[in-house]
Amino acid sequence: MARHWSELSAGQRKALVALGVVQVLLAGAAWTDLALRPSEFVKGRKVWWAWAILVNFAGPLAYFRWGRKA
Repeated sequence: MARHWSELSAGQRKALVALGVVQVLLAGAAWTDLALRPSEFVKGRKVWWAWAILVNFAGPLAYFRWGRKA
């Protein structure tokens, strides 16, 4: 069921904004790490990881878990 912003309670609005901020910060951290990390320390192609990071929370988390070499 689709809901409009105006139909949400103040607590729901704050939770959505907080989740959005966390998502943007996580993606920014992942893109920064990807940009600064040499290609030989990234598993796979950097361009594919850059696109994967766009996928909500799953992309940045996947990059941090499986995309980087130690």
